[in-house]
Amino acid sequence: MGIVKISDELHEEIRKSSSVMVRSINAQAEYWIKIGMLAEANPGLTFSEIVRAQMQHADVDIKKIVGG
Repeated sequence: MGIVKISDELHEEIRKSSSVMVRSINAQAEYWIKIGMLAEANPGLTFSEIVRAQMQHADVDIKKIVGG
């Protein structure tokens, strides 16, 4: 594990968003990094398509969660 230097402003935005998303600050930053990497690797996909693909990869059955 390493240390990533980020601006105070970005850290504050991560802190605020982490409370909304019910994640730790580190988990929120890690999530954004992962989504960003996936977006760069798959420029033709939308955010929703990236998340859907990751859910399918993790074998999450959305229909069981939301019904339908």
